Amino acid sequence: MPAYGFAHLRDRRHHPDVLEYLEHIQATLHPFHGRFLIHGPPAEVVEGSWPGSMVLIEFPSLAEARAWYASPAYQQILRLRTDHIDGDVVLVEGVSAGYDPRDRAIKLRAGTTGGRA
Repeated sequence: MPAYGFAHLRDRRHHPDVLEYLEHIQATLHPFHGRFLIHGPPAEVVEGSWPGSMVLIEFPSLAEARAWYASPAYQQILRLRTDHIDGDVVLVEGVSAGYDPRDRAIKLRAGTTGGRA
C-alpha cells in the first residue's frame, strides 16, 4: 500500500544550506522509490488558513518511507533544511484502492475503530 511523507513548511528561507538540501534530496529518495507529488507551490486555501507551503512524497510502502527518513544519506542532509525552515513532517500510510469512507462510518457507528476517526 502506498505511503506518503508530508511536510508543512513555514517561514521558508532560501538559505544556501536549503539550496544544497534541494540539490541532494532526490538522490536520497531513489533507493526507496520515493517521488515528489507536490513540492511547495502556492496552495489555494478554500477553508481556514495555510501559512507556508507543502511537500508530498510518495513511497511504495510505509516501510520504505521510514527507511528513507532514517537512512544515513537523508540524515546527513536533514539539518540543511531543519536549521533554516520550521515545519512539521509526517509519514502516513495511504488507503487501498477502492477505499470508501462509508465503510469507516459503519465502523465508527459500531464502535469498532478504537475511537479513532
